[in-house]
Amino acid sequence: MSGVAISFTISDATVQRAFQQLERAMGGNTRPLMSAIGVELVGSTHMRFVTQSDPEGQAWQALNTTYAEDKRNSRILTESGRLRDSINSHATNDEVRVGSNVIYAAAHQLGATITPKNASHLFFRMGGRLIQANSVTLPARPFLGISNDDETAISEIVFSFVDRYVTRP
Repeated sequence: MSGVAISFTISDATVQRAFQQLERAMGGNTRPLMSAIGVELVGSTHMRFVTQSDPEGQAWQALNTTYAEDKRNSRILTESGRLRDSINSHATNDEVRVGSNVIYAAAHQLGATITPKNASHLFFRMGGRLIQANSVTLPARPFLGISNDDETAISEIVFSFVDRYVTRP
């Protein structure tokens, strides 16, 4: 796995019409709009690491208690902050991608079963003991996604661009 990104389509007819107006008013260069949406979504994704919840507001599954004892901090999906800090956006004229290029991002977003590649077992330390396992299952802890608040924010961004670019006196 080499990271994870999300994709969504605006289905609200009013927002779609506003976007089409913007495309015309901006001469097809809607990258500033898409960049603004990307910044908003990166910010809301970062907040999920604070609230430790998915886009629907459901708490992430708790950590294995033995694993949690050895962590430097008690935050889920935050040992060094690398995953959270890797969340970024890339905007074009017709899309914005939000995701992470961290190799383990997809495993945490979607869940995964880790098996040994070149050995008979996985070996790791946990709770001060050496553990030998055939596999380890990571539960899905979605951090990427579009919440209801994100949908509202995207609509507000689109309409603020309409005010700026279309409704000029």
